[in-house]
Amino acid sequence: MTDRPIRFRFAPSPTGMFHVGSARSALFNWILAKQLHGKFVLRIEDTDTERNRPEWTQGIIEAMAWLGMSADDPVFEGPVFQSHNVDAHVAAAEQLATRGVAYFCDCTRDALVARTGDQNKGYDGFCRDRGLEPGPGRALRFRVPEGTTIVRDLVRGDVSFDHAHIEDFVVLRGNGSPLFLLANVVDDIAQRISHVIRGEEHFPNTPKQQLLWEALGAEPPVWAHIPVLVNEARKKLSKRRDKVALEQYREEGFVMPAMRNYLMTLGWAPAGDEEIVPWERILAEFRLEDVVPSPAFFDLKKLASFNGDYLRAMSSSEFALAARPWVDAWLAEHPTARFDEGVFAAMVPLVQTRVVVLGDVPALVDFLFLPAPEIDPDAWAKAMKDSAAAILTDTEAAYRSCEWHAETLKSALEEISERHGLKLGKTQAPIRVAVTGRTVGPPLFEALELLGRDETLSRLQAASTRLAG
Repeated sequence: MTDRPIRFRFAPSPTGMFHVGSARSALFNWILAKQLHGKFVLRIEDTDTERNRPEWTQGIIEAMAWLGMSADDPVFEGPVFQSHNVDAHVAAAEQLATRGVAYFCDCTRDALVARTGDQNKGYDGFCRDRGLEPGPGRALRFRVPEGTTIVRDLVRGDVSFDHAHIEDFVVLRGNGSPLFLLANVVDDIAQRISHVIRGEEHFPNTPKQQLLWEALGAEPPVWAHIPVLVNEARKKLSKRRDKVALEQYREEGFVMPAMRNYLMTLGWAPAGDEEIVPWERILAEFRLEDVVPSPAFFDLKKLASFNGDYLRAMSSSEFALAARPWVDAWLAEHPTARFDEGVFAAMVPLVQTRVVVLGDVPALVDFLFLPAPEIDPDAWAKAMKDSAAAILTDTEAAYRSCEWHAETLKSALEEISERHGLKLGKTQAPIRVAVTGRTVGPPLFEALELLGRDETLSRLQAASTRLAG
């Protein structure tokens, strides 16, 4: 490559939520731009007006900013919009036609099938030498020369494409609008893009685009096609089948550092045995040459594990601050709740080790702030049987007079367990459901201490009454 500015680009089409695969591609480009002191261009490929909406474009920008890629970063440029450059796309097509490396074609699909007798056959070059002038319904096709194109890919190595297997492809539709292949190349040339790093699904288009770069008198970029993301069944992640929207993970309470760290391990890994590493180390160590070409498994369980580790690494105050948007959303839906900052702060260490996403926090603390617990019917049926009524009665009696702190509350219930010949876990079940409404939750005795004697006794009595009735 000649000496030219180092410029990367990320060029999504705004056709829906922001795909985690797109997020990974953006991160790879952004990191390299930072490493090489280059620029990272966000280009919105919005020429398909029927398939994009402004809110989707805004969603891409906000999702990228959540991951740290925003205009605040000195390497960041954009967004720029492909639709603003349509005149240049058309002008490039006309240049190709004038130079004879593209020609006009009026063939329809039906005519091609009639000539070849094959529904699946590619274009047969019928109009190559007809000398058609531009006109309504006439597409412009690139004249693929004889020979081969060698794509030098930093991930996949050198790959040779025989031109005999590349049909003369359309660059301008019969209605005069440019196709993606041409628009993409013209924009890359105009924006002086030096590196094109994208998903492997674009690899089959690369020889065609390299031919266009050369036909337009420009040096092709450095190519790198990173591995496709697959699900547990080893099928490519699909918007219709899999959870792929970055926004959904953010709304559930995955935190940015965990998501960013995890995405970077899909096809690449830092040196050593650890994958959860400081971001500064990822910035320093990432190399395209170390990316493996085989498909990368988007493992939801592993992502959750990453997120849980990041949550546990927070200080209590950081965790409380991070969880508040979910707690506040829950409070907005429960106007009768009596929220207490001190109680919530005391609960943070008890729940921080038990959640994998921040969205789980309200369900672990809600019983402390509601006038009465929201009891899960399945939990009630599971816990309120056998000796549950006697346990509730005995516990209510013991808790009326004992000292009110976690250790004493536990000791009192241990004594009740011994009298009933049960393990503590079995004795806890009806107490937990009566007080919290669920069979699982934060440590029971610490939670009872925070809930207070009066409220605990009230809930135990209510459960006894319900059970008796």
